[in-house]
Amino acid sequence: MPRDSLPGLTLCNNAMLRRATRKIGQYYDDVLAPSGLKATQQGLLYQIHIGDEPAMGAIAASLIMDLSALGHTLKPLIRDGYVETFADPDDRRVKRVRLTPSGLVKLDEAMRLWRRAQQHFEDRVGKKKAASLREALDDIASLDLDPPPATL
Repeated sequence: MPRDSLPGLTLCNNAMLRRATRKIGQYYDDVLAPSGLKATQQGLLYQIHIGDEPAMGAIAASLIMDLSALGHTLKPLIRDGYVETFADPDDRRVKRVRLTPSGLVKLDEAMRLWRRAQQHFEDRVGKKKAASLREALDDIASLDLDPPPATL
C-alpha cells in the first residue's frame, strides 16, 4: 500500500508500529503454520526453554504482559501437553513453567520453521537493518513511558 494512501497513519508512531507488527506477525504465523503453533506460542516455548523453568512472573515481565494474559497464552500449550506448570519448591506461591518432552519436540519443529522465516525476512530487509530494527525496538520497549498528566 502506498504511503500516500495512509494519510492519518503515517504521523502516528503507535499506528505505524501496530501496522508493521501485524504484517510481521502474519508473516511468521504463516511460516509457522505447519507446526500448528502461532508465532507468539513458538516464542513463548522458546523463552520457557532457555529460561530453565522460569517463574511465570519473570516471563510476563520480560514479555511486557500481565500474568492473566500470559496464562491465557499458556492455556492451549498446557492443554496440548507442551508445557506444564508447577509450584516453586522454595516458594510455593511462585508458579514455574517447563516444557514437556513433547513440548521439546514441538519447539524443535517450530524452530526449524522459524529459522526459515528469520532468514527470509533478513534476506528481504537486510541483516544489518533487521539487527538495527531489533535494537531500536528493544530500546523502545525499555523506555519508561508513563502517561503525561491529563489536561483538558
